[in-house]
Amino acid sequence: MDLFQPRYNIGVSSSTAAVEPEQPPISETRRFSLRQRILLWLISWASYLAISLIGPTLRYSISWEEPPSSPDATYEKPVIYCFWHRAVFPSAWLWRRTGIAVMVSRSFDGEYIARTLGKFGFIAVRGSSSRGGAEALLGLRSQLERGTSVVFTIDGPRGPRYVAKTGPVLLSRASAVPMAAFSVALSDAWVLNTWDALMIPKPFSKALVRLSAKVQVPAEAADSEMNAQMVEFHSRLQTALERVTRFAEEHVARVGSPEFPIIKG
Repeated sequence: MDLFQPRYNIGVSSSTAAVEPEQPPISETRRFSLRQRILLWLISWASYLAISLIGPTLRYSISWEEPPSSPDATYEKPVIYCFWHRAVFPSAWLWRRTGIAVMVSRSFDGEYIARTLGKFGFIAVRGSSSRGGAEALLGLRSQLERGTSVVFTIDGPRGPRYVAKTGPVLLSRASAVPMAAFSVALSDAWVLNTWDALMIPKPFSKALVRLSAKVQVPAEAADSEMNAQMVEFHSRLQTALERVTRFAEEHVARVGSPEFPIIKG
């Protein structure tokens, strides 16, 4: 089976055009049992409190493969960002209250993640590679057109770990917005025994964020060239993720040095 055989289509070609909803699918109504509703309330608030308590103690530094538009920037917009699911905790604190749109799955886990991120000012656009993907990608495209950056936890919602999915490539082609990868490494963290090896930073840890150069997927590619071109850009995204991950992990101990100054949170 062709990995890039489209299960959804948000592209615009010479003969067809995707119809976008008037408003992005930021949330959906689901039925949960009483036990699930209690768990969702407990987990989302526990996650929010943990991030709020530990986040202010973290010492962040940001490193770029290409110079940002502003010397004080912590991210650029609009850009389609991608990162590994395991770094949700330090990423949520760093980019809180920025209004970044995040693709979150429609699973039970996705529900409490969406609720937690909402408390930090993120926009949760619901869907995943296996469920609601077309609707979510249209919602993310709508956010990009408003000038908002969007983020994919690129190996989510359930893995395999460190394997990038193709959504950002499709979205970059359809939106004419570049994609970029980033990674967050921690000097000291609890690593959970979960599919993503989720990192919970220990208080006062160093955190190094490494952002890749931006890559634009061309919108004018002919349909006959689409599969080969998608493979090429997906491979470039995977390589960028691996490259920034390796860099962050190798240099996180140097956070606080002149080369990696600590930023104000």
